[in-house]
Amino acid sequence: MPPSISAFQAAYIGIEVLIALVSVPGNVLVIWAVKVNQALRDATFCFIVSLAVADVAVGALVIPLAILINIGPQTYFHTCLMVACPVLILTQSSILALLAIAVDRYLRVKIPLRYKMVVTPRRAAVAIAGCWILSLVVGLTPMFGWNNLSAVERAWAANGSMGEPVIKCEFEKVISMEYMVYFNFFVWVLPPLLLMVLIYLEVFYLIRKQLNKKVSASSGDPQKYYGKELKIAKSLALILFLFALSWLPLHILNCITLFCPSCHKPSILTYIAIFLTHGNSAMNPIVYAFRIQKFRVTFLKIWNDHFRCQPAPPIDEDLPEERPDD
Repeated sequence: MPPSISAFQAAYIGIEVLIALVSVPGNVLVIWAVKVNQALRDATFCFIVSLAVADVAVGALVIPLAILINIGPQTYFHTCLMVACPVLILTQSSILALLAIAVDRYLRVKIPLRYKMVVTPRRAAVAIAGCWILSLVVGLTPMFGWNNLSAVERAWAANGSMGEPVIKCEFEKVISMEYMVYFNFFVWVLPPLLLMVLIYLEVFYLIRKQLNKKVSASSGDPQKYYGKELKIAKSLALILFLFALSWLPLHILNCITLFCPSCHKPSILTYIAIFLTHGNSAMNPIVYAFRIQKFRVTFLKIWNDHFRCQPAPPIDEDLPEERPDD
């Protein structure tokens, strides 16, 4: 007999479903836009597609699994572990995609003349594949043994039970907090975030330096190039800020769980932190639409062509304020 669902759980499920209904179509639209607009085919937008794929998977896979865990079915330990790991993989993929985007923007302003020789489509594809492979290794580490199986088996044996433990499937019951804090957060989340902050600070410094130099030299084309780079860098830095704002609260709660087991954590704070992490997947397409004109124009064209049956004018692939190769 399936477990009964309380009113609080019903509200939780409703919010999660709403997030998924925004996240999945929004990020599919991002991928679609890059596919139909040739001007969105450079390395930065390829990394953005990788980020969008992870966000689609959050809405289509992680949120349904989170709802399942919230209901609390009785499962075998390793079955529950497999349900818990996808969010770890996709979170790491998002972080590495953001890091790749930051490095790409840095190279654009640091070596603008040699950028296309250094960042080739092949190297961008290798970087994306590398990000996903590393994400799989980091996210599946609990499956390789760094989990709570020993503690669960001891409790299972103490009750006189035999075989693989059957538990109420909950994230903290199967995923080790030592793994989440020492390995996931302190190694694979916090250092990349701090590195990205430093990279964007350097990007803004280099752009401002070039803009000031070009203003005094009255050089029109470089002025326009660095002006566009500044605008795009601000938009991508906003994506990074929203990611950090969405994920740090949950990691802070994990630190409290590990370092202060007796501390009381109101369940509402945990739910808010979970909503923030899942909601982050729905934020990025909104930022792209409002901040990056190439995306905005392409979104409108897709909407008019495929949903309103009113074909829009052809996309101007040389939008003056954002063409990277001017």
